[in-house]
Amino acid sequence: QVQLVESGGGLVQAGGSLTLTCSAGTINSVMFMGWYRQAPGKERDLVALGAIRSPFIKYADSVKGRFTISRDNANLYLQMNKLKPEDTAVYYCYAMESGRTEYWGQGTQVTDSS
Repeated sequence: QVQLVESGGGLVQAGGSLTLTCSAGTINSVMFMGWYRQAPGKERDLVALGAIRSPFIKYADSVKGRFTISRDNANLYLQMNKLKPEDTAVYYCYAMESGRTEYWGQGTQVTDSS
């Protein structure tokens, strides 16, 4: 069982920065970790995804050059720079185990305050 707890969301003006943190506890069986987001009335979409045991990283086109995913042991981060109003969403931490079992955090809200 993988438990994911996000933190770091909040209000931010357009052009500002914010860092989200996901604490996973243990990731011994995890193959991938990443971030998804869901805006009001829209589907949950991939933001960034990385492999635990390889350098593979994938970003959504809409965040390339602005967002950076990184990991320190069982803590996953999303550094968000040059935020735009369309980045407003609930951001979810995601993990997938080697057996393809998926886990989600409870979500953290990021809102444009402009």
